[in-house]
Amino acid sequence: MQKKVKGKLWLPATIIALVLLNWLASIFHKRIDFTNEKRFTLSSSTKKIIRQLPETVTIDVFLKGTSNSGFTRLGKASEELLQEFKEIGGSKIQFRFINPEDEVEGTNITYADTLYSMGVVPINLTSQVKQGQQQQLVYPTALVHYGDQLLPVNLYSGDPVITYSAINSAEAQLEYKFASVIDKLTNTNKPMLAYSNGNGEPQGGNVLDLVENVLRPDYNLFMFDLNRRPIPDTFKLLLIVKPSKPFTEAAKLNIDQFVMHGGSVLMFVDKLDAELDSLRIKNEVIAYDRNLQLNDLLFKYGVRINSDLVMDLQCDFLPFDVNGNGQFDFLPWNYFPRFVSKSNHPVNKNMGHVFGRFVNSIDTVETDGITKTILLSSSANARSISTPALISGKQNATAPDDTKFNKADIPVAVLLEGKFQSLYKNRANQAMLDTLAQYNTSFMQQCISDNKIIIVSDGDMVLNSFIKQDPIGMGMNPFTYGSQKQFQVANRDFLQNCLSYLINQNGLAEAKAKDYSQRLMDSKKVTAQKITWQVLNIIVPVMVVIIFALIYGWWRKRKYAN
Repeated sequence: MQKKVKGKLWLPATIIALVLLNWLASIFHKRIDFTNEKRFTLSSSTKKIIRQLPETVTIDVFLKGTSNSGFTRLGKASEELLQEFKEIGGSKIQFRFINPEDEVEGTNITYADTLYSMGVVPINLTSQVKQGQQQQLVYPTALVHYGDQLLPVNLYSGDPVITYSAINSAEAQLEYKFASVIDKLTNTNKPMLAYSNGNGEPQGGNVLDLVENVLRPDYNLFMFDLNRRPIPDTFKLLLIVKPSKPFTEAAKLNIDQFVMHGGSVLMFVDKLDAELDSLRIKNEVIAYDRNLQLNDLLFKYGVRINSDLVMDLQCDFLPFDVNGNGQFDFLPWNYFPRFVSKSNHPVNKNMGHVFGRFVNSIDTVETDGITKTILLSSSANARSISTPALISGKQNATAPDDTKFNKADIPVAVLLEGKFQSLYKNRANQAMLDTLAQYNTSFMQQCISDNKIIIVSDGDMVLNSFIKQDPIGMGMNPFTYGSQKQFQVANRDFLQNCLSYLINQNGLAEAKAKDYSQRLMDSKKVTAQKITWQVLNIIVPVMVVIIFALIYGWWRKRKYAN
């Protein structure tokens, strides 16, 4: 009797155990990471940020409803990551996935309209369906809410042509992007940043995106005239954007000693005077040297900005009246190169296209103890022209001679790291020393520790343009904005990455440096071993089940035969 009861109870007991196990698995999410790159393991800095959340953070992800398999995969990866965030942060992490075509609750406005009004540019995808081709606007974006604050997260910065590699790179950066935005919203301890304004740097509407959307939200920003006094050690970084007036010895001494005392420097410099406005008015402009007097300082640190212009077949577009009849066509403008990241450093890893305007080339020079890393460079089809040079819109009347574009990887942005030597080592006069002493600043001949400097040979890279009277994002082309010629622009991403790396306030460099290896199948082996693996995966499991059933039936007959 007891044997019969046990025989009847084992099946419901097994079912109950499986249901209970699945219920527990739905509540407690745990996985063991066996990957070499630890792709499923959060960095210690990310965990610290999530654990220390003072209030609830709500995240809206707009990847629901897409028919593209790549973005569906990216959405799934985002969901798994945010679930891990939630397990660490508990109820202080809330997230949901939204279809951009849905209407905002209580309004007749779709989420897509709201995103577009915020400057979020969708990707226009063409997918193949039964009825033919289907156009779909995809918003690979998330909005992070904290209190009354809101910041967007760009989940995909790659090429509009969606590839496995691009999606793979986007997945690798999800942790960094979400964690860094959460840290910006919740961290009240903002580092101090000095913005140079004493050498003709722009301060009008063309720095609106730079100041209001990048600098003020994340840093304690102060305007600083380098000609008047040294920069206090309380500042973490000095930002110099498109100076137009020569630097005095006093200004260079202040930059130099700021570096020696441990401050980082980020420069966006136009060595040549060449402006788009002049080209629009006269249809031609002469590019000439601004004579900024920075050559000796930069050379001492390990770089030289050349008096030339980089031309690239991989470039942006401008409208030109080719036939002189008032009908404008979009043509490539080789003076506006489009830089594709080599992903060789956390600053430029998995980043989209960065756009430049009238860019100079950079040479690196041998400097003891200084490591140089090229962050941005031209394509394989580029050239440089010496100056002074006449730049004319008439050049686009004929197609460019491709044979002249035979230079590859011309550097335009360089990271310098190490213990820098002072430009004024063994040559600082008493007047310089007295000036520093007035502000309780001691003269140092070498950096107190390893330091970082980033030099970019384009001042327009971080400035914004206008459409009528409305500003658009930095790097965006006002002529192609909203047209089929518009590209995804990563200028702001590049700037933010530079600032984050130089200051490293939140310690997220580990998360930023993540990279997922692509383990693709060997197509030759797939073809040769196709039948073998089909048999192993389809026929063998069925045969195992049949053999097990036969053995089990034989065993039952033998057991109960007596």
